[in-house]
Amino acid sequence: MFIITLSFNFLTLFFVEANTGALVSFAVLPETEEQNRRRFQMELEFVQCLANPNYIHFLAQRGYLKEQTFVNYIRYLQYWREPEYARYLKYPMCLHFLELLQHEAFRRECVSAQVCKFMDDQAILLWQHYTRRRTRTLQPPDAPQPPAPPAPPTQGPPRQQS
Repeated sequence: MFIITLSFNFLTLFFVEANTGALVSFAVLPETEEQNRRRFQMELEFVQCLANPNYIHFLAQRGYLKEQTFVNYIRYLQYWREPEYARYLKYPMCLHFLELLQHEAFRRECVSAQVCKFMDDQAILLWQHYTRRRTRTLQPPDAPQPPAPPAPPTQGPPRQQS
């Protein structure tokens, strides 16, 4: 089993030796600043793609969610939950799905189109009402309410005389 970690500018691979069960590590070539930046951008983009239930469904249909290497990669990406990395995310819902993907039962259910549709509907409902709830929450209780819109006229517009 391989576990990938990053330390400074080196990519370090850890694996469990089959015979003894000992944890063995070795460093691979050091990353340049450019490689480090590109890896950061690719991982950021991938993690944010997880906010889309249809993408998760796509991964499940192709069998990626069954592969142990992919599950290990999802486990590795948990570092995005740390505030120093999470601040770069535009779609924080991806962290919720990143957490759910840790569970085998969730990964199995993602193959179902009905489950995907349900997750997509719930995400849309959250996005629709998030701004309104956030505005209401952040508004001080004694703040003046915005003026009500004027009442519609009881009659239509005046007709032009010919």
